[in-house]
Amino acid sequence: MNYAKLQQDYTRNVIGYSALGIILSTCLGSIAILRLLMGGSGLLEVFLIALVVTVCSAHNLAILTVQKPALIFRLLLISTVVSMLIIIATLF
Repeated sequence: MNYAKLQQDYTRNVIGYSALGIILSTCLGSIAILRLLMGGSGLLEVFLIALVVTVCSAHNLAILTVQKPALIFRLLLISTVVSMLIIIATLF
């Protein structure tokens, strides 16, 4: 599936996907923070923790304030990508 089809499907089923999105964003964010804290508590880790908290919170905030589905979808993608990149980076 391409981006346009995913976004269209998300827009049609925004309520169900929002619930799943909150769970996904929160779980991946917490795993990313856990991995960062396992590596230490230096300035870089603190910055990356703040980044993860910000993007995950922005996604959850967009849902709670009933923003447009397109914005919620983009924030979900950003949150997922940031968390996954940090998780992958901390594995090595």
